[in-house]
Formats: sequence, C-alpha cells, structure tokens
Amino acid sequence: MFIAPDPGHVRLRFAARAVLGIGTGVASAQLAGLPMPAVAAGGLAALLALFVVTDARVGQQALTTALMPVVGLPVLAAAAWLHSVPYARDTVFVAVVFAGVYARRWGPRGHALGVFAFMMFFISQFLHAAPAALPELCAAVGLGLGSAALVRFGVWCYERRAVAPAVVALPQARGLRRITTRQAFQAAAASGCALALGQALSEDRWYWAVGTAWWIFVNTAHRGETLVRGFRRVLGTVTGIAAGLALALPLHGAGAPTALLLAVCVFGIFYTAPVSYSWMMFFVTVMAGSLYGLLGILHPGLLWLRLEETAVGALGAALAVAVVLPISTHSATDAWIRHALHGVRDFTTQAAHHLAGGPGEDLAQRARDLDLVLGRVRTSVAPLVHPFSPLRARRARARQVLALLDECADRVRGLAAVVADPDAGHDERLLAACRRVEEAVTRLVAPGAPHVPAALTVAAEAAEHPHADHALAHLHALEGALVELVAPLRATPRAPLAA
Repeated sequence: MFIAPDPGHVRLRFAARAVLGIGTGVASAQLAGLPMPAVAAGGLAALLALFVVTDARVGQQALTTALMPVVGLPVLAAAAWLHSVPYARDTVFVAVVFAGVYARRWGPRGHALGVFAFMMFFISQFLHAAPAALPELCAAVGLGLGSAALVRFGVWCYERRAVAPAVVALPQARGLRRITTRQAFQAAAASGCALALGQALSEDRWYWAVGTAWWIFVNTAHRGETLVRGFRRVLGTVTGIAAGLALALPLHGAGAPTALLLAVCVFGIFYTAPVSYSWMMFFVTVMAGSLYGLLGILHPGLLWLRLEETAVGALGAALAVAVVLPISTHSATDAWIRHALHGVRDFTTQAAHHLAGGPGEDLAQRARDLDLVLGRVRTSVAPLVHPFSPLRARRARARQVLALLDECADRVRGLAAVVADPDAGHDERLLAACRRVEEAVTRLVAPGAPHVPAALTVAAEAAEHPHADHALAHLHALEGALVELVAPLRATPRAPLAA
C-alpha cells in the first residue's frame, strides 16, 4: 500500500519531469497575461501531453504530441459552441467518448489522441467555457503543449538513452468480437448513463460522472478489470476528498501555497500512476479541489458533490460492462494465459534450434517478452485474486496459475543464460528435453487434448558438462510446472480447486 520498487528511478524521473513541464506551461500562460481559467486549461493540456503519450520511440512521441492540437482544438471549439445547447452538447460528448475509445485499435497514438479529445471536451465543461473564451483557451492549450514538448524532448529527454520498451498484444478479432469495438459501445453506454444520472444530481457539475465512467475504461480489457478499477476510483476519491477538506479548503485559493500543493499533487499523480490507481485518484481529487480553490468556488458541498458524481459514474460503468457486449474476465484471462504458454513453447523451440547449431541471439529477448506477457496476465487476473472477490475457489486457482507461470518464467530466464553458452550445445539429451516441453505446452493449450503425462525424469541422464546439467535441471522443472498447470487450467470456471 505504501511501498513500491522503482528500478532505475524511472518513476521518480517521470514525476519530476512532469512537475517541471507543467510548471513551465502554467508560467508561460501567466506571463502571456491569460486569465486563470485559461491558465488551468494550459496546465491540464501539459499534464495530458506528459501523461498519455506512451509511444515506444521518442520520434513517435513527438509526432503524437504534435497531433494533439489538431485533434483537440476542434473538439474544444465544438464543446464551447454547444455549451448552451444541452441536447446537442450531450450527444456530441457521447460521440467523442465512442470515437476516443474506438481509436485505441490504432495503438498508443490512437489511445493518446482519443484521451486528449475527450479531455478537451471535459475541460470546456469544467471551465464552463463560452465561444468568447476560445482564443484564450486555444492559446493556453498551445502554450501548455509547447512547454511539455520543450521539456520532454529538449530539456530532459531521458528516453533517448533507454531501450525502447517492447509492446505485447493479443491478436485482434474482427467486428464486434474486437475488444476496442466492444469497449467503445460500453464506454458510450456508460457515459450516457452517467450523464443522465449526473445531471439529475447537478446541472452544473454532471461532467464529473462522465469523466469517472471514461477513466474507468482506460487501460482495462474486460469486465473484472473495469469493476475493480471503479472500486479503486471511488476509494481514491473518498480519501482525496478527506484530504481536500483538510488541505485545499483552508487555503481559500491563496496563490503560493495552492501552487505548492498543486505541484505535490502533480508529482504524486505521475509517481503513483504506474503502481496504484487508488493513490493516483487520491492526488487527482486533491488537485481538482485545489483548482476549484484557485477559481474561487471551492466549498465542502462541492467536494461532496464530486463524490456523488464519482459514484454514479462508477455505477454507469458497472452497468455497461455487465449488460453491453460484455467481455468476461475468464475469456480475457484465458487468452493471455494461452499467449504466455505459447511464449514458453516458442522460447523452447528456439532454444532447441540453437542447441542443434542454429543462432540463439534472441533467446534473452524472448525471455524478456515472456515477462511482459506475464505482466499482462497478472493485470488480467487481478480481479480474481482481489481480496473482495467472492469466488474463493477461482481465487485459489488463479493464485496457483500465477505461481506456476512465474516458475516457468524463472526457468526460461535460467535457460536463456545457460543455453546461450557454447558448451551446452549439440547435446541430444537437451534436444529431447526441449521437445518434451514443447509437447507439454501443445497438449495443455490444444482444445480437447489429453492430459499431459507425468514428467520424465532426467536424473538418469548423467550430464558430461555442468552447463548441460544446469540446462536439463531447468527443462525438467519447466516441464513439471506445465504438468501442474493442468489441474487449475482444466477445471471448470467455478469448480473447486482440483485435487
């Protein structure tokens, strides 16, 4: 809850650069003489540019950032012009939600531009922007994006020295079977429901409910993930409101202390986002309260309304994922587990090829790719192992599957180090062990295949070289883990854990 590793201080640099970039954007807007609402818009634009642009390479990140005003400013203008026409405004808002989620099929760039388009509409509602304010808002957004780009790609571009992260994804189906298509309809339905319920609570602050429904769908792939994220958002909002009452409210919008609190919140958002959605929402809620303080409209009733709007937004998301083209946790998790098992088989096939005299330079990369896939497995399985999950048998099986897949990953990493050594090559016993592992995975993932037989012992296969001995030990343990996976994976979804 309070401790998370930060290898290489990546999160620390990420958060510190965000404070610098957003601070530069805010200072630029103030020096330009723009009013406080426009300054807030510029700061939020800089925050989004630094937060949601996640392309693998620096050049791709720069292009995505450059495209943000092309996508966002027309949406901002439409929202301002439609502000006094509720039915048209609401219809266009839901359409922006649908398009923003649908755009995720085009990868990180589609995701970033979809988020930015949505937030431009949201910021217009947050500031109650009228057409007359558009020149100031557009100028502030441009200054915010320019400042973020200057800091990210010029002043502090630490990604230039880093290896581009690998991206793992499942093969996409077509039509309504595609996850992004289903989620687009789900998000639109959730936003429509949240919009109606939010307006019943408040004609002025209903957009918080739509924002809640939108952000719950970000980086989720199935029903369980969405429900857990909704719970965590409400939890973060509740604690953030309590902190806002203690911190933001007594400041009464005072400039210097509020700016300091906002800097702390920005740092907290970026530092905690990769590891805890609840902590991120805590800082987001405190930041929102501080912004309302700067605008001179903060009071306890507004914070309570924020909680109510968050609750109805989470309810809308929960109803949508349960009713509209639902993506079950079981099907999504099963797909990622199969993807991981195929990764084990592909690695073992490549290892056998290397042992037979072929190249083996990419063995370490394949092992790293498997770790990335297992990260997605853990994210997908998280709802099943959540403490509040009522399905105890499934929770036990899910934990067993995760433990065995971690064992497979450990053995694959060990093999990548051992098999790459020339002394381990050209050994028929290793080739036979690799083939047994490949066969075990094939039988495990093939529908209707018979159970995997008991693992063949390699104790009698006396190794002549220490490297071969170590490799055989890893392969034997890997085969044993695959055999143990039969019980939890072949059980019916709600059945007790197999003996």
